Amino acid sequence: MAEQHDVVTATDVAAMRHALQRLDPTVPADTAGGSVIAAGTAGGGVGAPAAGATTGGVGTPAAGTAGGGVGVPAPVADPARGGHGLSQAQCIDLLRELEALKAAAAGAQAAVTAHLARSRRAAEEAAGVPARHRGRGLAAEVALARRVSPHRGGRHLGLATTLSANMPHTLAALRSGRLSEWRATLLVRESICLGPAERRAVDEELCADLATVDAWGDRRLVAEARRVAYRLAPHSVVERARRAEGERCVTLRPAPDTMAYLTALLPVAQGVAVLASLRRAADSARAGGDGRSRGQVMADTLVERLTGNGAEVPAGLEVQLVMSDRSLFAGGDEPAELPGHGAVPAAWARELVARALNDGDGCGVWLRRVLTDPADRLVAMESRARRAPQGLAHYVTVRDGGTCRTPHCDAPVRHIDHVVDHSRGGTTSAENLQGHCERCNYTKSVPGWRAGTGPPGPAARGRRVRTTTDPPGHGPARPPGDPDPRVGRTVLLHTPTGHVYRSPVPRLPRAKAP
Repeated sequence: MAEQHDVVTATDVAAMRHALQRLDPTVPADTAGGSVIAAGTAGGGVGAPAAGATTGGVGTPAAGTAGGGVGVPAPVADPARGGHGLSQAQCIDLLRELEALKAAAAGAQAAVTAHLARSRRAAEEAAGVPARHRGRGLAAEVALARRVSPHRGGRHLGLATTLSANMPHTLAALRSGRLSEWRATLLVRESICLGPAERRAVDEELCADLATVDAWGDRRLVAEARRVAYRLAPHSVVERARRAEGERCVTLRPAPDTMAYLTALLPVAQGVAVLASLRRAADSARAGGDGRSRGQVMADTLVERLTGNGAEVPAGLEVQLVMSDRSLFAGGDEPAELPGHGAVPAAWARELVARALNDGDGCGVWLRRVLTDPADRLVAMESRARRAPQGLAHYVTVRDGGTCRTPHCDAPVRHIDHVVDHSRGGTTSAENLQGHCERCNYTKSVPGWRAGTGPPGPAARGRRVRTTTDPPGHGPARPPGDPDPRVGRTVLLHTPTGHVYRSPVPRLPRAKAP
């Protein structure tokens, strides 16, 4: 039987709802804590309309009303007050309410994000910033606030601005809890190629009355949105399809159990042809008595055709496996690190090395000795040049785990750049270099952004954090033999709004003490 404190009650849900209501500065203070909130304005603010209101704010209509907003479930016994917990029916009611509340919170985030974008662009226009440069770095700020990657931050920003400007019915449905954030994203995605007028028409046709849309699955919703979009602007849809061919690419992302997803975005004809070719190879091999499954044969054939070697032969490429000496030579169990993938079991890493050593036609195994101090930090390296030389760049990439140092960004390192800018006296040394993806490296050069170093510890909104912005080597002197405390120190990223985000140095594999 579940512990009493594990049970969610209507009181918990009401507290979440009231937290959303407090986001609207127009709500009168004397009613902010009540069960019925004054109706919000029609201007798209973060509102909390009264029962049955149609403005789409975060409301609290009575259960069963036609407004379809976030309703109040039947009374629930509160375990904290001696009740007996929730019945099964009440669990379903609360799940539905929480789902609606989650959508309403997403709607509130969209409204706040759109307001932030308008405010930022207006301030930059008043400051004389050219139109093409307005809003630079804003997607990264949204990403940091929402603890997601910059790519997803840009998607959230685009969703918010589109909903606010051209799709009021979709935004209202999201904020009332009747449409999920994902389904709102699908509608924006399928109408983004249209002009503002056509986009409003799609919004009106599909979301003005959600009675029909509520029963549709995601695939039906996308199909209907495409149909309406094509009817309204067929040339825009065709042109979008042509532009999409220019976005073809191949990507790799980690999968569980030391596997990886290799994804190719191709024109549909080419994608179908590739898959058909792999299927024919699999059918032929199976017909000849091959004991592998169809999927295994297709995967192995893909590897063989791309690398020129059999799937069982290690590829002649450098994978930069990082592991402790104890794990490599003494059977230790400290996980290894595969840059761009993450931690992998030590036994699997040893097997990979052994396979490479046993491959007589391969390139063998190259070992680089990398030394760390007792705190798992790499020893220092530096250069007098502005650009990091190849060895130092490789060193920083290994130290940073092969991924961008911006919080929540998992993109691979593409640029090695200074924490304290070289123009301000920052040295080209390991403690003043960090790995970034292209997007994050360009973002940190936007006016209002700056970086420094500081000791490990939380850096939260509203808290002043002591940072080090002196170039390494120009700070206070330290006793002889005392290691530089700034080697591998946490990077503190300051945004234009004054918020500070921490980026600690990733921990490297290290043998456990015997």
